[in-house]
Amino acid sequence: MTGVNEHTTPVLIVGGGVSGLSAALFLARQGVRATLVERHPTESIVPKARAFNPRTMEIYRGYGMEAEIRERQSYLADLPEMIGADSLAGEERFRFDLSAHVQSPSGVSPTDWAAIDQDELERLLRAHAVAAGADIRFGTELVSFDATADGVSAVARDLDSGSEYRIDAAYLVAADGHRAGIRKKLGIGADEALPPGRGAYIIFEADLTEALRGRRFILAYLDQPAPGTALVPVGENRWTIGFAYAPGIGEREEDFTEQHCVDLTRRAIGLSDVDITLLPPFPGRPEKVAHSTAGSGAVLADRFREGRVFLVGDAAHVVPPSGSYGASTGIADAHNLAWKLTAVLRSHAGPALLDTYEAERRPVARTTLDHTLKVLQARGTGSAEDNAAVDDITMMFGYRYDSAAVQGSPAAGSVRDPRTATGEPGLRAPHVWLERAGNRFSTTELCTEFWALLVGPDGDWTAAEAVATELGIDLRTYRVGAELRDPEDRFLASYGLTRTGASLVRPDGFVAWRAPAEPDDADAELRQALTTLLAR
Repeated sequence: MTGVNEHTTPVLIVGGGVSGLSAALFLARQGVRATLVERHPTESIVPKARAFNPRTMEIYRGYGMEAEIRERQSYLADLPEMIGADSLAGEERFRFDLSAHVQSPSGVSPTDWAAIDQDELERLLRAHAVAAGADIRFGTELVSFDATADGVSAVARDLDSGSEYRIDAAYLVAADGHRAGIRKKLGIGADEALPPGRGAYIIFEADLTEALRGRRFILAYLDQPAPGTALVPVGENRWTIGFAYAPGIGEREEDFTEQHCVDLTRRAIGLSDVDITLLPPFPGRPEKVAHSTAGSGAVLADRFREGRVFLVGDAAHVVPPSGSYGASTGIADAHNLAWKLTAVLRSHAGPALLDTYEAERRPVARTTLDHTLKVLQARGTGSAEDNAAVDDITMMFGYRYDSAAVQGSPAAGSVRDPRTATGEPGLRAPHVWLERAGNRFSTTELCTEFWALLVGPDGDWTAAEAVATELGIDLRTYRVGAELRDPEDRFLASYGLTRTGASLVRPDGFVAWRAPAEPDDADAELRQALTTLLAR
C-alpha cells in the first residue's frame, strides 16, 4: 500500500447488503456522497429475506421506489404455506398458512407488504444509490481501519488487482453483517439470547415433482438429515437448502463438500436417485457451498456506536427469521442514522445528535428480538398461536423513540397501537390521506429527507420559514385543511392538534415536537425546539 491519501469521503460504509445499500441511498438523496465497499463482486443470488413489511415499504415509497419494487415480485409471492415433515417425500408433521396470519395495515399506512427477494431489492437499491451519487465499490474489501476522535482512516483492497489504498472518512458505518468483524475489532460485546447456529447451504436445480405431491410452499422444515433443515424454493425447479452443523460434536466446515451436500439434500428430499445440479451462490465465483453463522440466532450488540463508528443491520442485531423483521430492522437503522449524519456533516446539528442513534434504535431492536423469539417458538411447531406481547402492526408502526431528538414527555411504554393515532412526539407520524389538485397522497410522504411542519387550517406559522433559514435547515410547511385537503377529516385528531396547532416531523418520519395550539410566540418556540432537537 502507498502512504498517499488516495480517497476521502464523508462516510465510509462497509457492507453492500440491504442495510448498507439503503444507508448509501438515504445519504446520497440528502446530498452526502458516501463510499461503500463490499468484498463480494456482486449481489448474492441467494434470496435471504423474501418479504418486506409495510413500514419498510413506506420508507421506500418516500424515495419513489415502491412501484419498481412491486414490479419485481418474488417467485414466492403466491406460496403462502410453511410445512414440516420428516423428509419432503415423507410424512408431513404440520402445515401452516402464513398468509392467514398476515395483518393488513389498512388505515395505518398508505402501503402494504411487498414480496421481493432480497437479492433483487439489493440490485435495485444499488442502482438508485449510484444514480443519487453514492460511490459503490463491490469487489473491494476492508483490510483495516483506525478510528480516532477526528475521523476514520481505513485501508481497502481491490480484489481484482490486489492493490490497496487508504480511505479517510469522517464516519464509518459498519453494515458488515452477522459476522460483525468491525464490532468485534472495536471490542463491543453482544447479548446472545439465542446463539447463532453454524451451517452450510447450497443452491441447486432439481425436479422435485414426485416428492412435492402437488404441494406449493414458501418454506419446509425437515427432520432429515437432521432437525432444522430448511428447504426454500427460489424459482421453477430451483431451490436453496441449509444444513445446520455442530463443530462441538466434531462436524467441521470442510466436511461439507459438494458431494456431501448433494447426499444430504437427497436425504432431505427423501429420494435417493434425484438428479441435483449445484449452482454458485455468488455469480463469477467457483464455490458452490456457502457457510453461514447467522441461522436463527438472536443477538444484540451491547452498543451501536463507538466514537465515529456506527453499527447497523445484522452487525448490530441478528433477528430470528419470523415475521420478516431482520432486514426491515436494519433498513430502519439506516433511515434513522442517515439524516443525523447528514445534519452533523452539514453543521446543522451538534455532534451530540449522533448519540440519539443508539438511544433510539437499540431499544427497538431489543423489543423486536423479544417479539420474534416468541413468534419463532410458536411457529417452529406449526402452531397458529403465538404468545407475543404485541401484534405485528404495533411492532411495525407503534414503537416509540425516547431521546434528546424528541421533545415532550413520552407516555409510559415503548410501543403504542398505531390504529389509535395520537401524534405524540417519539412516534411515527400517523398516516392520513390528503389531496392536492385532485391527487391523493399520504402525510407520510411529506416527511422524507427534510423536516416537515404540519399545521392546522387556522394556524399562522409563517415565521417557520424564517426560523429554518436562520438555522440553515430544510423545513417545509404544509397547512392541512387549507392548501392540502383532508377529505376524511382525520388530520387534527390523528396528530393531537387544534385548528391552530402544528406538528414538527423529522426527516425519518417521526414526530419530534408539537404545539397542540399555536403559542403566543410561535417562532420563538419553534426555534427553541429545533435548536434543542439538533443539539446546537
